[in-house]
Amino acid sequence: MTTAAREVAPATKGGAPAGTAKKSTAKRLGHVSFVGAGPGDASLLTVRAAELLATADVVITELPEQANLVVTDAEVVDGGVGEDGELLTHAARARLVVRHAKTGAHVVRLISGDPFTYATGPEEAAACAKAGIAFEIVPGISSVSAVPAYAGVPLTNRTHREYRTVSVGDATIAWDELGGDDTLVLLSAVARIGEAADGLIAAGRSAETPVAMTRVGTTTEQSTVVSTLGAIAADAKEAGMTSPAITVVGEVVAMREALSWFETKPLYGWRILVPRTKEQSAGLARRLRGYGAISEEVPTISVEPPRNPQQMDKAVRGLVEGRYEWIAFTSVNAVKAVREKFEEYGLDARAFSGLKIAAVGDKTAEAIATWGIRADLVPTGEQSARGLLEDWPPYDESLDPINRVFLPRADIATETLVAGLVDLGWEVDDVTAYRTVRAAPPPAPTREAIKSGKFDAVLFTSSSTVRNLVGIAGKPHPSTIIACIGPATAKTAEEHGLRVDVLAESPSVDVLADALADFGATRRLSMLEAGEPVTKPSQRRPSSRRKA
Repeated sequence: MTTAAREVAPATKGGAPAGTAKKSTAKRLGHVSFVGAGPGDASLLTVRAAELLATADVVITELPEQANLVVTDAEVVDGGVGEDGELLTHAARARLVVRHAKTGAHVVRLISGDPFTYATGPEEAAACAKAGIAFEIVPGISSVSAVPAYAGVPLTNRTHREYRTVSVGDATIAWDELGGDDTLVLLSAVARIGEAADGLIAAGRSAETPVAMTRVGTTTEQSTVVSTLGAIAADAKEAGMTSPAITVVGEVVAMREALSWFETKPLYGWRILVPRTKEQSAGLARRLRGYGAISEEVPTISVEPPRNPQQMDKAVRGLVEGRYEWIAFTSVNAVKAVREKFEEYGLDARAFSGLKIAAVGDKTAEAIATWGIRADLVPTGEQSARGLLEDWPPYDESLDPINRVFLPRADIATETLVAGLVDLGWEVDDVTAYRTVRAAPPPAPTREAIKSGKFDAVLFTSSSTVRNLVGIAGKPHPSTIIACIGPATAKTAEEHGLRVDVLAESPSVDVLADALADFGATRRLSMLEAGEPVTKPSQRRPSSRRKA
């Protein structure tokens, strides 16, 4: 009987109308996105990959470091190793993907390189198809091409226009078929590189054929061994080469000397300590990474509310009532403190109507801009309290209806700005908006790394970071390069027995990073000119640090 037009039957004893369709109790299946995670560098993720990671319920990884790509609250599942500590087989990983998808979750399966290029993606996708689970494939940058490119080794040139990719692993390879002069890209060949080299020489390739083996390519831990077929086995062993690594065999390797661009960055492989929180140093970390460095943040200061909030409460009420002509923000933390107080009172940016706003520098101005407002005054020269005073207009009773300035700041701030504003004719309500206290000591391994010189450089962005780092972790090793953001910070460092190697020309973290990169580039060039191997500061141990 059709149901397109029928009368609703009377309700049955159970309460449900007779003849009505029952609701389906079948659980809705989820969706799987097989996402290429690229060769290692997180910045090489595709736009689509980033979008899917932002909306995933579950992310299944295959390498521990891939967990760092997840910045949401998604559940991260290790798809590389099982609960017994053994590596998961392709079939076991496929079952893991299907099981999570059957819960109705959006599953992102991160696969190194490209999902359908020398990976387990096809097997896992086939398992989803068999289970009736919808899936999509998001291509990623393959390590086959990316790692050689980062090593400065092209796969083709004008005289060698073809290359072949060979997945070695535990496969049986007919090396006698790989003679000739085509470029070869060997995957998973570290453990069998001696066998591979012997096989290629036996196939007719010269023992002097150039070879480049690159491990953990595209990351700041990348290292490359350049050798020949006859010597690569011994050279790779001496260099401690381990998987994952890509090996290129062919005359194109000779071009690396001119084309190596990644491993020759001025701070390549440097481990740099930044005494700030991750939130504060996100931009600085990106800049240092651009120079090839690895940054590690160690908070030295903890920001807490003032012990007595009444002064801040009174100032915010005065702001709303029109008591002030200006508000001066001297830090991002001051902006945050006022914003939190506004939220506590149910206020928003409209409370600044008719008020002039000053920011001590660009970073503080950017924090104000997230409020939807623009600072009226930012120093055109030095970005500091002194620079702000140089541009601050004197009080003029014929132009300024109110002569008072609201200055929310830290409990340990200097009096430079207050004294300067008073000299310009302004009355200042100097209000403690937040307190800065010494943070807890970093973990023992970090403290040991600081003292033993495992960090190549330390970037000090204020005098308090010097005092607090020494207080909670001890003095950096004499081999560690000390970089300071300004003269006052440098003086404090010297007072603590540290030699200052790098001083920023202006008080900006970006300028400080650039200055350290210039130092690194000069240092590298001097080593090359002297015929010395290029080493990192942590690889040298001077007996003492001379006074600058």
